Amino acid sequence: MNGLLPFVIAGLTTGSIYGLTALGLVLTYKTTGVFNFAHGTVAAASAYLFYELHGRRGLPWPIAAGLCLFVAAPLTGLAFEELARGLRRSPPWGKIVATVGLLLAIQGTIVVIYGPAQLTFPTFLPDRLYAIGGVNVRADQIIVVAFAALAAGALYGFFRFSRSGIAMRGVVDNPELLELANWDTIAVRRRAAIIGNLFAAVSGILLGPTIGLDPILLTLLVVQAFGAAAIGRFTSLPLTYLGGLLIGIGGAISTRYVADVPALSGFPSSLPFLVLFAVLVLSRKGRLAELAAETNQAERRPAGRRRRSWPVLVLGTLVLVLIPFLVGTKLANYTNALIFAVMFVSLHLLVRTSGQISLCHAAFAAVGAVFFSHLTGGPGVPWLLALIGAGLAAVPVGVVVAGPAIRLSGLYLALATLGLGILMEGMLFSTRLMFGQGSVRFAPRPGIAGLHSDRGFYYVCLLTLVVVVLMISLVSRSRLGRLLRALADSPVALTTLGSSINVTRALVFSMSAFLAGIAGALLVAFSGSVSGAGFTPFHSLTWLAVLAISGGGEIASPLIAAFLLTLLPTLIESQSYTDLQPVLFGVAAIAAGLWGTRPSPIERWVRASMARNRGRNDRSPARERRAPLAAAAGESA
Repeated sequence: MNGLLPFVIAGLTTGSIYGLTALGLVLTYKTTGVFNFAHGTVAAASAYLFYELHGRRGLPWPIAAGLCLFVAAPLTGLAFEELARGLRRSPPWGKIVATVGLLLAIQGTIVVIYGPAQLTFPTFLPDRLYAIGGVNVRADQIIVVAFAALAAGALYGFFRFSRSGIAMRGVVDNPELLELANWDTIAVRRRAAIIGNLFAAVSGILLGPTIGLDPILLTLLVVQAFGAAAIGRFTSLPLTYLGGLLIGIGGAISTRYVADVPALSGFPSSLPFLVLFAVLVLSRKGRLAELAAETNQAERRPAGRRRRSWPVLVLGTLVLVLIPFLVGTKLANYTNALIFAVMFVSLHLLVRTSGQISLCHAAFAAVGAVFFSHLTGGPGVPWLLALIGAGLAAVPVGVVVAGPAIRLSGLYLALATLGLGILMEGMLFSTRLMFGQGSVRFAPRPGIAGLHSDRGFYYVCLLTLVVVVLMISLVSRSRLGRLLRALADSPVALTTLGSSINVTRALVFSMSAFLAGIAGALLVAFSGSVSGAGFTPFHSLTWLAVLAISGGGEIASPLIAAFLLTLLPTLIESQSYTDLQPVLFGVAAIAAGLWGTRPSPIERWVRASMARNRGRNDRSPARERRAPLAAAAGESA
């Protein structure tokens, strides 16, 4: 037992911080009804602010911490409550996209100001050693554990016994009844958001001395609190704090046993997401009910005659055919855009057409890239067959993701897919089955004469995109397409018509994974080599945000998303824009989430113009002259 005591003590320290973070996350979710995916970046921003005030400006650490906790955290809490209030009538995907956009915006701002390199966080707590059970324990570890326990107890007592705490519980259960009792529900939610952000800020400041300042690493570590929140069923504060302790201790103890097993080296850091995925998948159906149930599904235009867009598509294809003769040395950028257009077509099919949420789309592409490398490298499978095989290899992963989709929806499906994506990165990417210890896979371009060149491979990618678009267009006009749209609009109605929701979800996830696997294979063939760093969960978040701001068009939206992600930075040719791109994407994603189902200003202008044109046509002299003739023809008939 003494051999495990150092790991238990280390786990208690990190687990206490996980518990604090998860408490703030659950508190804001319980009161606002919006799950904040940016909770980790709030912690990271607080750590950087403390570094700026204490490390760079030389303020004493109590003053720097006070400014972070009692000035910055309340302000960010008020801002989040305003955002959450604007999102209350948005559909589930709108809430997810908006908070993902907030994550990208805050993280991108940190990188712009401080750069991507890791910085040294100043130590501010005493580090004197004390012997406990024959193990040396630092004073800062004792302080963190004691502070977290006191904060958790104080929050539980506040919720249980104070009038404001009871009001915060009531704003979740019945806000209308709370208003009848002369409580201002907006003020109650604001106080809850402030407390939630205060806990996030404390977590960031306490984690900083342990891991240093790294915006991505800090965010990822705080995201591990999602597992603790899952243990508490996203509602129970005591169970959430206990879950943080158990995850911290379990992860620390596991480091002792996996040290000699390289294949399990990623298990300790992946344990919270394993817990998250297991709780979400194994929970009894209906046990995890989403808050703020008044959310709507995405609004769809009334069914009517489709506009004839084939001339536009043909003209656009001709322009793409001529691109290699017009862009010169920038041809590689356009090839990359075509590949990502295939990627966004697959994501659009899943998110926009069928209404399912996926935050692990990069994992689908990674599987396709790896298996394409395996097929073309070892067995020497013909290139085209290897490309199809890469797509098929991603299908089982899509089926695995479809399992949670059968039981979950909205927020919990998003969390399950995010957890699965992080699990794959942490536990599978380094294995021989995926990228291996070297973390790089190689693959060739087609061996046929001419197709190996930059121009030839551009046309290979263009032909692939055309085939994919035609396939999706045929699916959209088929019975399966109608089922997918019905799945997004009303799954219950789909069941009453005798169709299986489970089969439909499995089909759409399989199709989306197949297309993403093909895109991943094209990526590795395009560059010649690829690593797991190009398929992280943060790439999945970015792709979802970019797709959300690109509109809902079946064909136009993926093309616009590929343009924004890959081509626009090369056309602007500004390092400032490249650095600001994540921030701009994040802000635009917040706007897209806030807009929800309401038509955008451009869409409203187009509809108004069409209505005016119809009015002019109805009042035109030519129509008035034709009206008697048409009536006479009808009578004679």
